[in-house]
Amino acid sequence: LYFIVATMGRMYGSGKGHASSSLPYRRTPPAWLKITSRDVITTIVKMAKKGVPPSMIGLQLRDSMGIAQVRAVTGRKILRLLKHNGLAPELPEDLHCLIKRAVSMRKHL
Repeated sequence: LYFIVATMGRMYGSGKGHASSSLPYRRTPPAWLKITSRDVITTIVKMAKKGVPPSMIGLQLRDSMGIAQVRAVTGRKILRLLKHNGLAPELPEDLHCLIKRAVSMRKHL
């Protein structure tokens, strides 16, 4: 008896599409980054007070200020910083997006 193992992959090639980027091994901020931890925290708090969700805060810090990982600079993640300052959202962001999607789907039907 022969068993055929069904693994998804490319039709014309051996690739299976498991490529992804990985985090750097060193957990220290880069030497070229001249911004301090307090400046990053105040920027995060200002954005959160404007109503920007945590994922968008991370994107804006990455794109405009060159901060790849907030945790490497401050020692804490964005959501933990927001909880510490009393600005964390009541619902987790992924659940909020799912609810928003369900509401828009209901409206569409």
